[in-house]
Amino acid sequence: MGLLTGPASLTRFNIVALPPELDFEMARFMEIQPGSEVRERSGFVPIEPEAPYEVGTQRYAFRVRIDKLSPDPTAVGERLKQLIRSEIELTGAEFVGPKKRKRLKELAEEELIVKSTPRSKIIECCIDGQILHVASTAKAYLGIVLELLRKIGVAAEIKAPWIDREDPDIESDLIMVREPGQSVLGCRFLKALMGDPEVMIEGEAGNVRLVTSEARVTLTGAVLPELHRYVEQGAEILSAKVVTAATGFRFDALSYKLNGLRIETDRHDHWTELLDERLEKIDAAWELLDRKYEELAAEILS
Repeated sequence: MGLLTGPASLTRFNIVALPPELDFEMARFMEIQPGSEVRERSGFVPIEPEAPYEVGTQRYAFRVRIDKLSPDPTAVGERLKQLIRSEIELTGAEFVGPKKRKRLKELAEEELIVKSTPRSKIIECCIDGQILHVASTAKAYLGIVLELLRKIGVAAEIKAPWIDREDPDIESDLIMVREPGQSVLGCRFLKALMGDPEVMIEGEAGNVRLVTSEARVTLTGAVLPELHRYVEQGAEILSAKVVTAATGFRFDALSYKLNGLRIETDRHDHWTELLDERLEKIDAAWELLDRKYEELAAEILS
């Protein structure tokens, strides 16, 4: 799910520091060499081989590649059994204790990791003016992207309307805010959207996550009757599948992130033209949400 193909999962950031020139080569990706003790490596790669990073006025398109070297868990389990058997035959012991078992497991992993091939994760990103788009909502991957950008002089902070407006935060007995940028205001925003004619909670093939005083609840299918009942009883909406006139996506209210944003585009001769159209439609989805938050702010903050 990236910026260029398929449904997009997106996190948006405000650029707070940007040098006059960006040198992505300073933190370029370098492969893990066979026999190396390095287990994980990340860095920048261009969207296409040899493609420029700068693709327009104040627009940079790039990918972050993350390679991780880890042995197959099933193979580790099988090798561990062999090592335990050999240990029992060698020592004559009836069993292997937990400390020895842990050391044998580490040995099995070290043996197998030499033969393992790194697994790669690619995250597409774009700096567009003062906005950073990252095609991921995973906290771990977002952290890697931001760390790499800091190495080339770029600093970014999560973008959400309550941050841009400097709205006072509110508390909820049901929700614990754990990550930067998260706010209960996002949940109240999603609640305020119930019945909205422009951004509607999917009612027939819906998917909603709520938190009540007793448990977390997931609703699927025709969710609206049960959703209204839970909300009336004081539940908070954490996320929901929503639809607009142009598209549909899953909205993570607490973090103001989009998952599975459907983007229909025309055929293009070059990937930069495709990126232009997809970014235009991505921006339109964000702008609609931002506008609705502005319209509903009084209700959300009351």
